[in-house]
Amino acid sequence: MEKALNFEQYVNLADPKLGAEAIFATDDFFADKSRLIRTEAAEWKEDLYDDNGKWMDGWESRRKRSEGYDFCVVRLGLAGTIAGLDIDTSFFTGNFPPSASVDACYSPDGEPSDSTEWQEILSSQSLQGDSHHLHALDNDQVFTHVRLNIYPDGGVARLRVYGRPSVNWDQIDTGQEVDLAAVVNGGRALACSDEHFGKKSNILGPGRGENMGDGWETARRRTPGNDWVIVALGRPGKIGKVVVDTAHFKGNFPDSCSIQAAYVQGGTDDQVETQSLFWRELMPSQKLSAHNIHEFVEQVNDLGAVTHVRLNIFPDGGISRLRLFGFKSE
Repeated sequence: MEKALNFEQYVNLADPKLGAEAIFATDDFFADKSRLIRTEAAEWKEDLYDDNGKWMDGWESRRKRSEGYDFCVVRLGLAGTIAGLDIDTSFFTGNFPPSASVDACYSPDGEPSDSTEWQEILSSQSLQGDSHHLHALDNDQVFTHVRLNIYPDGGVARLRVYGRPSVNWDQIDTGQEVDLAAVVNGGRALACSDEHFGKKSNILGPGRGENMGDGWETARRRTPGNDWVIVALGRPGKIGKVVVDTAHFKGNFPDSCSIQAAYVQGGTDDQVETQSLFWRELMPSQKLSAHNIHEFVEQVNDLGAVTHVRLNIFPDGGISRLRLFGFKSE
């Protein structure tokens, strides 16, 4: 029986915002391979056609009239271990592949070649039209590329490759300040009170937010309390500077925020939510303003090494990015 997996607690390693790219497809006559890994969810555009036929939001090959099958190779934005896959056939109904499998390889020095050894990480699975196909994996190897094989042809809207980035912390000195929460350093958003308008994982992404949709935003709170998000650091470390960016949030930024933190030993990602109520105060409540980068240093308490933080926003609203600068622990 396949193990349960909370896909939202992992990073989509095939996200173009992290540098992922669909580098090769045997055929993408009807829909370009680049659409296979778009960050946004697939959409349907009624009555939209191009020179080759109906416009589809995904990767679609022509009808195969000979033996063989089609495949698409994706270079992951971040090398890492793969915990789960989502093969999404949204809006593909009479043109989805009957089945698909996924291979992966480790090719850090360049694109795969004819001599590259591929490993099957998902055996052939039956597909349905207009559906998400979620598969948890049990593999601790690091990969740089994946290959989606479809049998024999057809269209897939999106491929999500959920996992954990591989970071060589041995190359980072204990005296080098790094963003311990950044997704490129292995940071993950584990849980939140609400993400009605924007995903919690956005706050750990690279750069500043592109717009309000590229941040974490909660619904308007109509009950007592406040909203929050829990982040697992990529590596245990001591946090010395906090940056809260409210870029593009002008009429809906939180009034204030605070941060709690702890060094969590044992347990699972799903168990930290209750524990977080009792974590120590890393940063007391601080006022926020619209569309602004807020840096806090003197306000940050010395808690020593921590592994998790809980960002509390009062009472609700949205932030674009959270940066937690510090030094890795020994």
